Amino acid sequence: MKTADDLDQRRALFVLNGLPNIGPVTLKHLLDSFENDAVAILNATRKELIRVKGVSDVIADTIAHWRERFDLEREETLLEKHGASNVNFQEADYPPMLKEIYDPPICLYFLGDYRISQPAIAIVGTRRPTLYGRGVAKRLARELAQMGFCIVSGLARGIDSEAHEGALEAKGKTVAVLGCGLDIIYPPENLDLYRRIASSGAIVSEFPFGRRADKQSFPMRNRVISGICLATIVVESNVNGGSMITARFTGEQGRMIFDVPGHIDQASSQGCHQLLHDGATLLNSTDDVIEELRLSGQLELTYAGSGDNETVTKNALPELDVLESKIAHCFDDGSAHYADAIAELTQLSQSDVASGLMMLELKRVLAKRADGAFEKFH
Repeated sequence: MKTADDLDQRRALFVLNGLPNIGPVTLKHLLDSFENDAVAILNATRKELIRVKGVSDVIADTIAHWRERFDLEREETLLEKHGASNVNFQEADYPPMLKEIYDPPICLYFLGDYRISQPAIAIVGTRRPTLYGRGVAKRLARELAQMGFCIVSGLARGIDSEAHEGALEAKGKTVAVLGCGLDIIYPPENLDLYRRIASSGAIVSEFPFGRRADKQSFPMRNRVISGICLATIVVESNVNGGSMITARFTGEQGRMIFDVPGHIDQASSQGCHQLLHDGATLLNSTDDVIEELRLSGQLELTYAGSGDNETVTKNALPELDVLESKIAHCFDDGSAHYADAIAELTQLSQSDVASGLMMLELKRVLAKRADGAFEKFH
């Protein structure tokens, strides 16, 4: 049996994340009190633990008897069996935007190789959408994925599933955040979608294997969905829908909330209209996302780095990559071009052109005019 002295920092964080009864805010207080030393927390006396804000008798007992509450060897065996990995908040692969929220998970389970190395947008909504809602969610996800955004949602029935499908249709990146362990596929009819997302994007959860979804885990999942992203788009939600919780987290985290209006006589539109009344941004097209994020200053957030270890930095404009440079050269003579003309000039695919143009807009190299053409940013 492992003792705390046998563990390194990484495995100790893994244990703390998997212990029951300890919320992310309490874990944050513990790490602050013990100078981010997870091994020291597991070695601490009950008296030392009780002194920490938020640590009750139950939590202190849970930590003191952690070997009985979390089977580390079993969990590591399951990681290997499922081909999954565990990333903690001190590692470079941890989603950079998520580090900025008040109560980030200290660890995330990943199934799939993708590590959210590009700007992300959440698309969420009701499990019982109209045909209109389904079509809008899929189209928005497809267009944003073509622009280079990662699409994040919760793998639920309805709008979530359509958002993932739209991103996959565009051969873009999509991430599904679960409110249960990675080994529990819910809803079961999304098994094929689950596998396709894992093969090209990632399935993510903060919960250990075997943890089933409940009233506590779904809101926790929702804060991760919004926390990963620059903005959240709500497509159809009733007033009491889970998407309203995601929207609330989005606002609390200082991110943009976009809202798709619906029919006034549809229950699934009432939540969206309430969000608009409360100050959410009306969304007519994906152009609104780019424009509003730019005006809010969010597009000053750019992903810079090398390889798979990419981090978010403010007010730092990275050099253009090969694709962006090729597109940017089309504007050397000061002329304006439409996307179709750029594809013809560069012999690039429409999806590559869309992705490159989006990144050049983010970097303030190009600007999109009212007529849809692009020109050099002035």
